[in-house]
Amino acid sequence: MIASFFYHYGANRKLCLLTVFLLLVDVVGALIIPTFAAELMNEAERGVSFDTLVITAILMGVAALIAGAASIGSVFAASDLTAKVGADMRDALYKKTLELAVSDFRTFGTASVTTRTVSDITNIQTALVNTIMLVLPVPLVFVLSIIMAFILDWAMGLILLGILIIISVIAVFIIKSSSPLFRKLQKLLDKMSSVLLENITGVRVVRAFNNEDREEGRMDGAFSGYATTSIQANRRFALLDGISFFAINILIILVYSLSGLRISAGVFEIGDITAIIEYAMFALFYLMMAQMVILTLPRALECCERIRVVLDFSPTIADNVSEPVKLNQKAGDVLKFERVAFRFADADEYTLRKLNFACRRGQTTAIIGGTGSGKSTVASLMLRFNDVTEGRVLLNGVDIRRMPQYQLRDNIAYVQQRAWLFSGTIAENLRYGNENATDEELWHALEVAQAADFVKKLPDGLNSFVAQGGTNFSGGQKQRLSIARALVKKPQLYIFDDSFSALDFKTDAALRHALAAETKDAAVVIIAQRVSTIRHAEQIIVLNEGEPVGIGTHEELMENCSVYREIYKSQTKEEDEQ
Repeated sequence: MIASFFYHYGANRKLCLLTVFLLLVDVVGALIIPTFAAELMNEAERGVSFDTLVITAILMGVAALIAGAASIGSVFAASDLTAKVGADMRDALYKKTLELAVSDFRTFGTASVTTRTVSDITNIQTALVNTIMLVLPVPLVFVLSIIMAFILDWAMGLILLGILIIISVIAVFIIKSSSPLFRKLQKLLDKMSSVLLENITGVRVVRAFNNEDREEGRMDGAFSGYATTSIQANRRFALLDGISFFAINILIILVYSLSGLRISAGVFEIGDITAIIEYAMFALFYLMMAQMVILTLPRALECCERIRVVLDFSPTIADNVSEPVKLNQKAGDVLKFERVAFRFADADEYTLRKLNFACRRGQTTAIIGGTGSGKSTVASLMLRFNDVTEGRVLLNGVDIRRMPQYQLRDNIAYVQQRAWLFSGTIAENLRYGNENATDEELWHALEVAQAADFVKKLPDGLNSFVAQGGTNFSGGQKQRLSIARALVKKPQLYIFDDSFSALDFKTDAALRHALAAETKDAAVVIIAQRVSTIRHAEQIIVLNEGEPVGIGTHEELMENCSVYREIYKSQTKEEDEQ
């Protein structure tokens, strides 16, 4: 947490200095007030003039006014400071997650990244503002309180010093013992978030299989573990609070007892008792508040560590250059695979091998194969969601690893297997890849994607509401809207990853016919399960267990590729049986 604070200190230096100055004024002013109060009582006892009493009272009032104003100002300044630090940390964490490769999220987990961005940083902000307001002033409060106590009476100073040392030692011991508990709490929070997210997103499956009781048991287990650990941590809070209050009571008894003896001996005045008690109460108040804050610091420090791990993580896929490279936008081969092989980092065997093909401008390249043959992995390599293990992938003749990722993806429109729409309007979703697209361009893309008819029937047309994930549309509607979004971008390369699977045969055929005219100046890659979707392609690549076993047109493959013939015959048989 301290490292995070100083990391953002430079951007908020003035606010940091202002907060510290106001805290200093607040503490000094608060400690001067008991001194004036003691002097006022001693003067009244000695029978000094009324004017002298008034002057002392005025000085005490001025000190109280300044201390109060500084206290209010320090709260505002500290709150602004921690809010800005939190915003900077969230921004840094979010930008870092955008840099991570898709495979990197397996290292942290989606639920854990969400927890770190929201909950962990909130914990850090809370701990930081409390540390600034209640822990930072403690050394100054201790030193000034003890000095003033010694000035009044050395015995009183020793008593106050002893009590503060004893409580501080106990606090350090309890804090160290509680650190592992707070570390465990954050891990349990991740587990709760993960199980809850899984239950919410998979609620239809849970209900369809009547497994509500089973999932409730999983959640109860996660909740119970968190509750048990929280109780253990809270007991340490209670123990430290009890010890602190006991020490305060002992201190008050000792001060009053010793004060009576000192007054009887004529070396102590009645007002000095008030000052000593105020110094002690002030110091112990800050100590108790600091203890409560410090008990939460292990949790905040664990949150800082979790965030540091993400910020320091080196993405699997990283840019080797920062500036865009010059591309030949009219090259015949838009994308080319040269001797490409790929293996996942945690796998023993290659997922893809011996890939050699080119996606030419104005032509459609189709990829087909059985389940697990590596079709979608090919798309992942094209987008550089994964880097090839061997060989290279070229965009307009340039290795995609030698250009910034944003430049590569600026030239590609991707429609994934599971269509995803963002919350907002249809128009906002369609403009996701081209903010400057006109309404006419949006409607044209919808016409090509065979989505214009159902959009026109919606009450608000392009401004119709889209729920998160597009859950208020059917699977086929989401796919067509996703295809329209890709068309609005007008890239060099279109990748359709099994994105026609939810369409009926009539809509599929109409869409493919419209796409041919729309994408004549770009290269098209279609990854599909159905032969009917890709039989028109100028180049069809047949994958079997990660290797290409046939490349050619539909007619050529029917003649020369047994795997393709088997796929075609099995699908034709299914259609005949239906």
